[in-house]
Amino acid sequence: MNKNIQIVVLAKQVPDTRNVGKDAMKEDGTINRSALPAVFNPDDLKALEMALEIKDRFNNTTVSVITMGPTRAADIIRESLFRGADKGFVVSDKRFAGSDTLATSYALSLAVKKLGSVDLILSGRQAIDGDTAQVGPQVAEKLGIPQITYAEKITDITTKSITLKRRLERGIETVEAKYPVLVTVHDNAKDCRPRRAERVIKYKKACSITEARETELKQIGDSILGNNNKSNHDFELMWQQRPFLKIEEWTAADLNPDENRLGLNGSPTKVKAIENVVLTAKESRQIPCNENSINNLIKELIDTHII
Repeated sequence: MNKNIQIVVLAKQVPDTRNVGKDAMKEDGTINRSALPAVFNPDDLKALEMALEIKDRFNNTTVSVITMGPTRAADIIRESLFRGADKGFVVSDKRFAGSDTLATSYALSLAVKKLGSVDLILSGRQAIDGDTAQVGPQVAEKLGIPQITYAEKITDITTKSITLKRRLERGIETVEAKYPVLVTVHDNAKDCRPRRAERVIKYKKACSITEARETELKQIGDSILGNNNKSNHDFELMWQQRPFLKIEEWTAADLNPDENRLGLNGSPTKVKAIENVVLTAKESRQIPCNENSINNLIKELIDTHII
Protein backbone atom coordinates (compact mmCIF):
# COMPACT_ATOMS: atom_id res chain seq x y z
CA MET A 1 0.00 0.00 0.00
CA ASN A 2 1.48 3.37 -1.02
CA LYS A 3 -0.90 5.65 0.87
CA ASN A 4 0.98 8.02 3.17
CA ILE A 5 -1.08 8.18 6.37
CA GLN A 6 -0.18 11.03 8.68
CA ILE A 7 -0.47 9.75 12.27
CA VAL A 8 -0.08 11.76 15.46
CA VAL A 9 0.33 10.10 18.85
CA LEU A 10 -0.50 12.18 21.92
CA ALA A 11 1.78 10.94 24.70
CA LYS A 12 2.33 12.07 28.26
CA GLN A 13 5.15 11.79 30.74
CA VAL A 14 3.55 10.92 34.08
CA PRO A 15 4.71 10.51 37.67
CA ASP A 16 5.32 6.90 38.61
CA THR A 17 2.31 6.28 40.84
CA ARG A 18 3.99 3.22 42.31
CA ASN A 19 6.21 5.61 44.28
CA VAL A 20 3.71 8.12 45.67
CA GLY A 21 4.79 9.67 48.98
CA LYS A 22 3.73 12.46 51.27
CA ASP A 23 5.32 15.13 49.04
CA ALA A 24 3.47 14.04 45.88
CA MET A 25 1.00 16.95 45.97
CA LYS A 26 1.54 20.70 46.25
CA GLU A 27 -0.60 22.96 48.42
CA ASP A 28 -2.50 24.27 45.38
CA GLY A 29 -3.67 20.75 44.52
CA THR A 30 -1.33 20.18 41.56
CA ILE A 31 1.11 17.29 41.33
CA ASN A 32 4.64 17.86 42.59
CA ARG A 33 6.26 16.22 39.57
CA SER A 34 9.79 16.94 40.76
CA ALA A 35 9.22 14.66 43.77
CA LEU A 36 8.32 11.60 41.69
CA PRO A 37 10.13 9.57 39.02
CA ALA A 38 8.73 10.13 35.53
CA VAL A 39 7.60 7.37 33.16
CA PHE A 40 5.92 7.00 29.76
CA ASN A 41 2.17 6.79 30.37
CA PRO A 42 1.34 3.07 29.85
CA ASP A 43 -1.81 3.57 27.74
CA ASP A 44 0.04 6.03 25.48
CA LEU A 45 2.71 3.40 24.85
CA LYS A 46 -0.03 1.12 23.55
CA ALA A 47 -1.29 3.92 21.33
CA LEU A 48 2.24 4.25 19.95
CA GLU A 49 2.31 0.54 19.18
CA MET A 50 -0.97 0.81 17.26
CA ALA A 51 0.52 3.66 15.24
CA LEU A 52 3.67 1.65 14.50
CA GLU A 53 1.60 -1.35 13.40
CA ILE A 54 -0.11 0.88 10.82
CA LYS A 55 3.28 2.19 9.72
CA ASP A 56 4.43 -1.41 9.20
CA ARG A 57 1.51 -1.98 6.82
CA PHE A 58 1.55 1.31 4.88
CA ASN A 59 4.62 2.55 3.06
CA ASN A 60 5.74 6.14 3.72
CA THR A 61 3.41 6.54 6.70
CA THR A 62 4.67 9.14 9.18
CA VAL A 63 4.27 8.76 12.94
CA SER A 64 4.71 12.00 14.89
CA VAL A 65 4.54 12.19 18.68
CA ILE A 66 3.37 15.27 20.59
CA THR A 67 3.92 15.62 24.32
CA MET A 68 3.09 18.52 26.60
CA GLY A 69 5.07 19.13 29.77
CA PRO A 70 8.32 20.48 31.22
CA THR A 71 11.68 20.19 29.47
CA ARG A 72 12.30 16.65 30.69
CA ALA A 73 9.21 15.52 28.74
CA ALA A 74 11.57 15.28 25.74
CA ASP A 75 12.48 11.87 27.21
CA ILE A 76 9.12 10.68 25.89
CA ILE A 77 10.06 11.78 22.37
CA ARG A 78 13.41 9.99 22.50
CA GLU A 79 11.74 6.84 23.80
CA SER A 80 9.25 7.03 20.92
CA LEU A 81 12.05 7.48 18.38
CA PHE A 82 13.88 4.47 19.82
CA ARG A 83 10.77 2.35 19.24
CA GLY A 84 9.99 3.49 15.68
CA ALA A 85 8.40 6.96 15.59
CA ASP A 86 9.61 9.38 12.91
CA LYS A 87 9.62 12.69 14.75
CA GLY A 88 8.42 14.39 17.90
CA PHE A 89 7.33 17.73 19.29
CA VAL A 90 7.49 19.04 22.86
CA VAL A 91 4.87 21.60 23.87
CA SER A 92 6.46 23.35 26.84
CA ASP A 93 5.87 26.69 28.50
CA LYS A 94 5.39 27.96 32.04
CA ARG A 95 2.02 29.30 30.91
CA PHE A 96 0.80 25.70 30.56
CA ALA A 97 1.57 24.90 34.21
CA GLY A 98 -1.37 23.67 36.28
CA SER A 99 -3.52 22.79 33.25
CA ASP A 100 -6.51 20.56 33.85
CA THR A 101 -8.00 18.39 31.08
CA LEU A 102 -9.78 21.35 29.47
CA ALA A 103 -6.67 23.53 29.20
CA THR A 104 -4.49 20.57 28.23
CA SER A 105 -6.78 19.49 25.41
CA TYR A 106 -6.93 23.08 24.16
CA ALA A 107 -3.14 23.34 23.94
CA LEU A 108 -2.81 19.91 22.31
CA SER A 109 -5.51 20.70 19.75
CA LEU A 110 -3.56 23.82 18.74
CA ALA A 111 -0.39 21.73 18.41
CA VAL A 112 -2.18 19.23 16.13
CA LYS A 113 -3.52 22.10 14.01
CA LYS A 114 -0.01 23.51 13.70
CA LEU A 115 1.17 20.22 12.16
CA GLY A 116 -1.31 20.66 9.33
CA SER A 117 -3.07 17.77 7.62
CA VAL A 118 -3.44 14.78 9.95
CA ASP A 119 -5.35 11.58 9.17
CA LEU A 120 -5.28 9.73 12.46
CA ILE A 121 -4.71 10.86 16.06
CA LEU A 122 -4.00 8.18 18.65
CA SER A 123 -3.77 8.56 22.41
CA GLY A 124 -4.02 6.34 25.45
CA ARG A 125 -7.44 5.98 27.03
CA GLN A 126 -6.26 7.80 30.15
CA ALA A 127 -3.19 8.84 32.13
CA ILE A 128 -2.29 7.13 35.39
CA ASP A 129 -1.85 10.47 37.17
CA GLY A 130 -5.44 11.57 36.53
CA ASP A 131 -7.54 8.63 35.27
CA THR A 132 -10.10 11.02 33.77
CA ALA A 133 -10.06 9.68 30.17
CA GLN A 134 -11.10 13.17 29.06
CA VAL A 135 -8.17 14.69 27.18
CA GLY A 136 -8.42 12.58 24.02
CA PRO A 137 -12.18 13.12 23.51
CA GLN A 138 -11.83 16.83 24.30
CA VAL A 139 -9.09 17.19 21.67
CA ALA A 140 -11.40 15.57 19.12
CA GLU A 141 -14.22 17.95 20.04
CA LYS A 142 -11.96 20.99 19.71
CA LEU A 143 -10.74 19.78 16.32
CA GLY A 144 -14.28 19.01 15.19
CA ILE A 145 -13.50 15.43 14.17
CA PRO A 146 -15.09 12.07 15.07
CA GLN A 147 -13.66 9.90 17.82
CA ILE A 148 -13.49 6.21 18.71
CA THR A 149 -12.77 5.48 22.36
CA TYR A 150 -11.64 2.35 24.23
CA ALA A 151 -10.12 0.81 21.08
CA GLU A 152 -8.06 -2.32 21.58
CA LYS A 153 -7.45 -3.76 18.10
CA ILE A 154 -7.47 -2.74 14.45
CA THR A 155 -9.71 -5.14 12.53
CA ASP A 156 -9.40 -3.41 9.15
CA ILE A 157 -7.71 -0.36 7.69
CA THR A 158 -7.85 1.21 4.24
CA THR A 159 -6.53 4.37 2.65
CA LYS A 160 -9.73 6.17 3.65
CA SER A 161 -10.96 4.64 6.92
CA ILE A 162 -10.14 2.51 9.94
CA THR A 163 -12.19 -0.18 11.67
CA LEU A 164 -11.52 -0.94 15.33
CA LYS A 165 -12.72 -3.24 18.07
CA ARG A 166 -13.77 -1.37 21.21
CA ARG A 167 -13.70 -2.83 24.70
CA LEU A 168 -16.87 -1.97 26.64
CA GLU A 169 -18.04 -2.91 30.13
CA ARG A 170 -20.43 -5.59 28.90
CA GLY A 171 -18.84 -6.73 25.68
CA ILE A 172 -17.13 -5.53 22.53
CA GLU A 173 -18.15 -3.32 19.62
CA THR A 174 -16.74 -2.91 16.12
CA VAL A 175 -16.71 0.66 14.77
CA GLU A 176 -15.59 2.15 11.47
CA ALA A 177 -14.69 5.80 10.90
CA LYS A 178 -13.31 7.81 8.01
CA TYR A 179 -10.23 10.03 8.36
CA PRO A 180 -9.58 12.32 10.09
CA VAL A 181 -10.46 10.59 13.36
CA LEU A 182 -9.14 10.48 16.92
CA VAL A 183 -8.80 7.12 18.67
CA THR A 184 -8.17 6.47 22.36
CA VAL A 185 -6.52 3.12 23.05
CA HIS A 186 -7.62 0.75 25.83
CA ASP A 187 -5.08 -0.81 28.18
CA ASN A 188 -6.08 -4.24 26.83
CA ALA A 189 -4.41 -3.34 23.54
CA LYS A 190 -1.12 -4.86 22.47
CA ASP A 191 1.99 -3.87 24.43
CA CYS A 192 4.46 -1.60 22.69
CA ARG A 193 7.45 -3.15 20.99
CA PRO A 194 10.85 -2.70 22.70
CA ARG A 195 13.56 -0.27 21.68
CA ARG A 196 15.56 -1.15 18.60
CA ALA A 197 19.34 -1.03 19.06
CA GLU A 198 20.02 0.68 15.74
CA ARG A 199 17.48 3.42 16.52
CA VAL A 200 18.93 3.99 20.00
CA ILE A 201 22.34 4.52 18.39
CA LYS A 202 20.83 6.86 15.79
CA TYR A 203 18.70 8.99 18.11
CA LYS A 204 20.47 8.87 21.48
CA LYS A 205 21.76 12.45 21.01
CA ALA A 206 18.39 13.86 19.93
CA CYS A 207 17.47 16.87 22.04
CA SER A 208 15.31 19.96 22.19
CA ILE A 209 16.65 23.51 22.06
CA THR A 210 16.06 23.97 25.81
CA GLU A 211 18.04 20.82 26.58
CA ALA A 212 20.83 22.06 24.31
CA ARG A 213 20.96 25.39 26.15
CA GLU A 214 21.03 23.65 29.52
CA THR A 215 23.93 21.46 28.35
CA GLU A 216 25.84 24.49 27.08
CA LEU A 217 25.29 26.37 30.35
CA LYS A 218 26.56 23.38 32.31
CA GLN A 219 29.66 23.21 30.13
CA ILE A 220 30.29 26.94 30.66
CA GLY A 221 29.94 26.40 34.42
CA ASP A 222 32.34 23.47 34.32
CA SER A 223 34.83 25.61 32.39
CA ILE A 224 34.61 28.42 34.94
CA LEU A 225 35.12 25.94 37.77
CA GLY A 226 38.14 24.51 36.00
CA ASN A 227 36.62 21.09 35.34
CA ASN A 228 38.19 19.25 32.44
CA ASN A 229 35.22 18.91 30.11
CA LYS A 230 36.10 18.14 26.51
CA SER A 231 32.60 17.13 25.35
CA ASN A 232 31.57 20.54 23.99
CA HIS A 233 28.68 20.44 21.53
CA ASP A 234 27.91 22.72 18.62
CA PHE A 235 24.21 21.91 18.52
CA GLU A 236 23.38 24.15 15.59
CA LEU A 237 26.05 22.43 13.49
CA MET A 238 24.86 19.01 14.67
CA TRP A 239 21.24 19.81 13.72
CA GLN A 240 22.34 21.12 10.31
CA GLN A 241 24.24 17.92 9.58
CA ARG A 242 21.69 15.60 11.19
CA PRO A 243 18.33 17.41 11.35
CA PHE A 244 16.61 14.27 12.66
CA LEU A 245 18.36 14.87 16.00
CA LYS A 246 16.49 18.11 16.66
CA ILE A 247 13.35 17.65 18.76
CA GLU A 248 11.05 20.52 17.90
CA GLU A 249 9.91 22.55 20.89
CA TRP A 250 6.85 24.78 20.80
CA THR A 251 6.04 27.44 23.37
CA ALA A 252 2.66 29.06 23.89
CA ALA A 253 3.64 31.84 21.47
CA ASP A 254 4.20 29.28 18.70
CA LEU A 255 0.60 28.08 19.03
CA ASN A 256 -1.02 31.52 18.98
CA PRO A 257 -3.49 30.66 21.78
CA ASP A 258 -6.12 32.54 23.74
CA GLU A 259 -4.08 33.22 26.89
CA ASN A 260 -7.18 32.97 29.07
CA ARG A 261 -7.55 29.31 28.13
CA LEU A 262 -4.06 28.26 29.26
CA GLY A 263 -2.75 26.88 32.54
CA LEU A 264 -4.52 27.56 35.81
CA ASN A 265 -6.45 30.49 34.32
CA GLY A 266 -8.00 28.19 31.73
CA SER A 267 -8.65 25.35 34.17
CA PRO A 268 -12.08 25.37 35.82
CA THR A 269 -11.21 22.26 37.84
CA LYS A 270 -10.24 23.28 41.37
CA VAL A 271 -9.00 21.09 44.21
CA LYS A 272 -11.03 21.71 47.35
CA ALA A 273 -8.86 19.75 49.78
CA ILE A 274 -5.98 17.29 49.85
CA GLU A 275 -5.56 14.50 52.34
CA ASN A 276 -2.44 12.38 52.49
CA VAL A 277 -3.16 8.80 53.50
CA VAL A 278 -0.05 6.86 54.41
CA LEU A 279 -0.67 3.38 55.77
CA THR A 280 1.68 2.07 58.43
CA ALA A 281 2.20 -1.44 59.72
CA LYS A 282 0.12 -0.86 62.86
CA GLU A 283 -2.87 0.12 60.71
CA SER A 284 -2.91 -3.23 58.92
CA ARG A 285 -4.13 -6.59 60.13
CA GLN A 286 -4.31 -10.14 58.95
CA ILE A 287 -7.65 -11.78 58.26
CA PRO A 288 -7.99 -15.55 58.67
CA CYS A 289 -8.79 -17.31 55.43
CA ASN A 290 -12.34 -18.41 56.19
CA GLU A 291 -15.84 -17.34 55.21
CA ASN A 292 -16.83 -16.01 58.62
CA SER A 293 -13.81 -13.67 58.86
CA ILE A 294 -14.41 -12.31 55.35
CA ASN A 295 -18.10 -11.72 56.09
CA ASN A 296 -17.19 -9.83 59.28
CA LEU A 297 -14.67 -7.70 57.38
CA ILE A 298 -17.24 -6.78 54.72
CA LYS A 299 -19.78 -5.89 57.44
CA GLU A 300 -17.21 -3.68 59.15
CA LEU A 301 -16.34 -1.89 55.92
CA ILE A 302 -20.02 -1.23 55.26
CA ASP A 303 -20.70 -0.02 58.81
CA THR A 304 -17.79 2.44 58.60
CA HIS A 305 -19.02 3.64 55.17
CA ILE A 306 -15.76 2.64 53.46
CA ILE A 307 -17.85 0.68 50.96
